Parts: sequence; structure tokens; C-alpha cells
Amino acid sequence: MTIITSRQHPFVRRCRDIVRGRGDGDILLDGEHLVDEALSAGVTVHLAAISRRALSRPSALQLRTRLEDAGTPCLDVSDGVLDAASPVQTPSGTLAIAARPTWPLAKALAGPNALVVAIAGVQDPGNVGAIVRAADAAAATGVVAVGPTADPFGWKALRGAMGSAFRLPVAVETDWSVVRDQARSLGLRLVGLVPRDGVSLYDADLEHPALVVAGAEGSGLAAGVASDLEVCITISMRSAVESLNVAVAVGITLFEAGRQRRGRT
Repeated sequence: MTIITSRQHPFVRRCRDIVRGRGDGDILLDGEHLVDEALSAGVTVHLAAISRRALSRPSALQLRTRLEDAGTPCLDVSDGVLDAASPVQTPSGTLAIAARPTWPLAKALAGPNALVVAIAGVQDPGNVGAIVRAADAAAATGVVAVGPTADPFGWKALRGAMGSAFRLPVAVETDWSVVRDQARSLGLRLVGLVPRDGVSLYDADLEHPALVVAGAEGSGLAAGVASDLEVCITISMRSAVESLNVAVAVGITLFEAGRQRRGRT
């Protein structure tokens, strides 16, 4: 098989375009695990590349076979080409271009006794990915990225989610009022997370359908969002700790919701 050695190859240019936000419906998957998760979820993988170094691992060889069985062309590239194409400081050796999953807002908000996370203004894509992963782990039913939130399908957020973005309905909606109105129409209670002066998490009712809203890392919930919420809850902490990382706070809240829904055992 011919090894691609040119850093000017169209694959490299396409990967860089996606990283710069010019994906036109495509996403970038970095790492064997993420590519494997995408395939398992039925995501269409258009093109993949595996470096010579990575192919020394049996897992990479198995993944290439799986890609080819799925009809995905798999490029054999030099380590230098893979390094040029990947946005990661230390590339894993496996990179793929896939179709972006698209979920309607109604699907992300639906479900029996829905437990949905709205990420409203979280800027760090690593935090966004960690929130999606926590939502998946805690058996939430959906995630909605609202307003000026980092793209949950950006390469860094996808790495943080570790495949969870392919298992949960993850919708994107720029207008908070649209999310608010649809959530209310479906009977979801709007619950916000605040660092202080809210109802204690362990006294809050999370047994029933809820939209849990998390705000920006520094400024928290925007005033226009906070004013629409039915209740704000706070996680009790030692007084010396000002606040929790937003992904940690969401994870704790969702697992408490799960505990309540199992009967508070």
C-alpha cells in the first residue's frame, strides 16, 4: 500500500478546515476509541487515516479492518502527515472525518421522566465534553447546548465526551427562549445550578421531568436565563471553596437526580 507522505495532501487540509470551524457538516475524530465509538453508534465515517506508528498496535489494525468493512476508505499515512492533520499536541495516530450527528431539539427534550442538561454559555469545549460524558454516565436523557456555548461536536469537546456525544441526543439551539418554551410544553421543570443561595441539592425535587441548566464557568447563569427558572439549587461545600467546576457540578446533580428517581436509596 502506498504511504502518503505529503503534508499538503487534501486530507490534511480538510482536517485543518474542520478544526477552524469550516466543517460544513463534518466533524473530526481523533483517537481509536472515538472512531470506534462513532462506528458503533452508526455515525457515517467518510474517511480515516492511520499512521505507520499506530499500525504497530493490534488495536489499530483491528480498527482499520472495521473501517474498511463499513465501507470507509482508510489512508495509510506517515507519522508526519498524521501529526500535521491532527489538532492534538501528541496525536494518537488515528484520525477520521465523519458526518456530524444532528438531533432536533424536541428529541433531546423528550423521553419518559426526562432528565435533560442545558449547557448555557459554557465556553471551554473540554467542560462541554465532560458534561456530555457525565450526562451519559448518570443516565440523563438528553443534552442541549444553548447560546454562546462551545460546540459539543467540536474536536476537543468530542474527546472530552469520549463517545457519549454519539449515545445521547445532543441538540444545539442558539435561542434560550425556544428551549425554555419547548421544555415547558413537554412538562419539564426548569432547574438552575448556582454556587450559593439556592435550595440545597439534597432538598430539591429532581424525581420528576427536569431541565437542569448550567451557566458559564465564570459568570454563571445569564440574567435572561436565571429569571425563567422555577428553582435554583446549590451544592453544599466547605466555605473555603468558592465554586465547583461546572462539569463536576452537573455530574453531582445528575447522580443525585438518579438516586431520587430510584427511590432515594
